[in-house]
Amino acid sequence: MESIELDLIDLQLLDTLQRNASISNVALAERVNVSPPTCLRRVKRLTEGGWIERQVAVLSCDKLAASMGHGLSALIEVSLDRQGSEHLDTFEARAVAHDAVQQCWRVSPGPDFVLVVQARDMPHYLAISQTLFTQDANVRNVKAFFATKRAKFTTAWPVLQQTGG
Repeated sequence: MESIELDLIDLQLLDTLQRNASISNVALAERVNVSPPTCLRRVKRLTEGGWIERQVAVLSCDKLAASMGHGLSALIEVSLDRQGSEHLDTFEARAVAHDAVQQCWRVSPGPDFVLVVQARDMPHYLAISQTLFTQDANVRNVKAFFATKRAKFTTAWPVLQQTGG
């Protein structure tokens, strides 16, 4: 894969697509002032170059909670008993394989991992915690924080220089 240097048009494309990946190629081209074929070629190059990992739909957590009971968000600090790379890799593989784990971060200093977990309710969280943090999982300490309100959620990176705020 060739390394590409991003110019302003590339950054504008990335910024627009991360906010609305369902925009048509024609509208996207118009927004960044290039022709539709040029736009399509650039987006393809950005995707093939790894700048765009994937395109997804962001679901409404409020609608899901009302419909399916996904009403418990937990941010969890996990410290392992042994921190050798094989132990970190083993726990990480266990965490990322679990469907309820939305995000898994190795962090330093402090705990070894921070997880973002979505559960239907407290009994479901208990089942998740037993799977992830017991059964020979090498876990020394778990500290869970349960969200009471989500004030902001975004997947957008600040790729363009913004003024203000």
